[in-house]
Amino acid sequence: MMTQDEMKQATARAAIEYVPAGIIGVGTGSTANFFIDALADIKGRIDAAVASSVATADRLKKVGIRVIDLNEAGEMEVYVDGADEITQHMAMIKGGGGALTREKIVAACAKKFVCIIDQTKLVDVMGKFPLPVEVIPMARSYNVILDVHGMSILDPVAMETEINQIVGVVTVGLFARRGADVCLMGTQEGVQTFKR
Repeated sequence: MMTQDEMKQATARAAIEYVPAGIIGVGTGSTANFFIDALADIKGRIDAAVASSVATADRLKKVGIRVIDLNEAGEMEVYVDGADEITQHMAMIKGGGGALTREKIVAACAKKFVCIIDQTKLVDVMGKFPLPVEVIPMARSYNVILDVHGMSILDPVAMETEINQIVGVVTVGLFARRGADVCLMGTQEGVQTFKR
């Protein structure tokens, strides 16, 4: 029996095939960390990386990969990140780790989004994982992420649009309008690939 971490490592190694020479985007979280460890072996062909969080930037620098700002990068060939939940239609809930807005911006700038998960993240209907919604409270000088519980998200594209139109919302952790292009899922039988 493979552990959850072993499934995450397998999918992170499989994602290396999708990494072209040049500039890449790298996400945040436990599976993304395994991906960064795997990137260390091919760092010679990576010009630089755009990180979706400070923690990711630090880890990339530790393995010897140059980190640049998104403004410096322009367009990236690929963005690799995990998900809190994903459907077979490639819609995702992301941002449970608190790097929501940066993740969404980096994903939007990448030509291809490769999602790396273990099999526990694949769902028929999203909503068991709390939906993060980043908001600007008037009396605070920093953004706050609210976790919305108990949802059953049947139309993720419509819900993403609707929540984003609420005044004061920075962004929502639904990645449906810009979902994954490829999903690599670690299972007991090995890594399975889904494509949009």
